[in-house]
Amino acid sequence: MRMINLYSILILTLIICSFQYPQQSKLSKAVNHLSNFIASDYFLNLKKTNPDIALVDSIYLRAVESTDQDYSEALLALTFATIPYKEVPIETPIFKDIIYFPITSTNDSTFVLKNKNLPKKLYYDSPATDYGDKDKLAHFFGNAFLSYSITIFDLANGFGYFVESFEDDFKVQSRVDYRDLEVNINGDLFGKMLLNNKNLLPSDIILFRSLTYFSFIL
Repeated sequence: MRMINLYSILILTLIICSFQYPQQSKLSKAVNHLSNFIASDYFLNLKKTNPDIALVDSIYLRAVESTDQDYSEALLALTFATIPYKEVPIETPIFKDIIYFPITSTNDSTFVLKNKNLPKKLYYDSPATDYGDKDKLAHFFGNAFLSYSITIFDLANGFGYFVESFEDDFKVQSRVDYRDLEVNINGDLFGKMLLNNKNLLPSDIILFRSLTYFSFIL
């Protein structure tokens, strides 16, 4: 089966969310809280004295705290709060029309500041650009949410077949490279390990990818 790509994550999280969070305002409130935190002057000051990977932990811990240690809700809110765009394009299977699916987000001004402040240097091979690896955060937390929540709600049986069918039928518009796949796997691992170790931090898993690479070349 193909690895779940980012657009699949976005749609699937909304599907699971519809069962777990019948009041969408709860998710919107959490996403707004995290977006405001990332866009804040306080977070900007953190960026001046901390590496980006530590900033990821700060965002994660803020999400856990603000959701009263509801890790499933925290991971879901993190997925949407770290997405650097407000909608995703999906091609319908019959008419081949492009539908722009709206993503839960914050107001425009906060959205711009949030995107500017998102951590971008996550891995040893993060692109040396202004954008860097900002899009990888949603990959990581989205897969972590699915892994953590599917186990809780016992949705694993047949879920892989649903993902495969979804991608085939709706031609999800996403370019997946090997780095996306590795980050997806990291996020999946984080979600599974979090079930048994609530002290685990995203940096514990994110650093593992870089450490694994350097262990092979030394």
